[in-house]
Amino acid sequence: MLIIRLQRIGKKKKPAYRLVISEKARDTQARALEILGHYNPVEKNKITELKEDRIKYWISKGAQTSETVNNILMNAGVITGKKSKSVAISKKRQGKINEKAEELKAKEDEKKAKEKEAKQAEAKKVEDVKEETKEEVKEVEVEKTEEKIAEKTEAPEEKKEEVKEEVKEEPKEEEKK
Repeated sequence: MLIIRLQRIGKKKKPAYRLVISEKARDTQARALEILGHYNPVEKNKITELKEDRIKYWISKGAQTSETVNNILMNAGVITGKKSKSVAISKKRQGKINEKAEELKAKEDEKKAKEKEAKQAEAKKVEDVKEETKEEVKEVEVEKTEEKIAEKTEAPEEKKEEVKEEVKEEPKEEEKK
């Protein structure tokens, strides 16, 4: 079975790749049937030089593509279809990723709970302040009403005292006559 895949070339820590067609059982560094293009992911614009007609020819003959090559050809517009997942994650690694996600979610939930508690505490403080001000307003109103009552009740007492004084004074005047 033939497969189109990448063959690594280039210097250490500066990879460049050839797109080659070879038998699937053969090593990528072994002799290839044909070189179909070049791919350089290190460059800013990720240089791709493809022989589109030859790639289409080999695909029409039944050649398969590796996941990475399939995605490169999709980006270049040579073939159409769905992109394939080119990186496989082991079950062990997936378990670790899930654990981290759960930890992050737990921390986030804890943080939200603390924020909610803080908001509730602040709301309670505001309510307490409102109640205190209501009580103070009530006390002031009570004092004002007591003063008004006192004024109203004091006025007749003063009048009574005045009347009593007048009453006391009048008989004295009559006695003098």
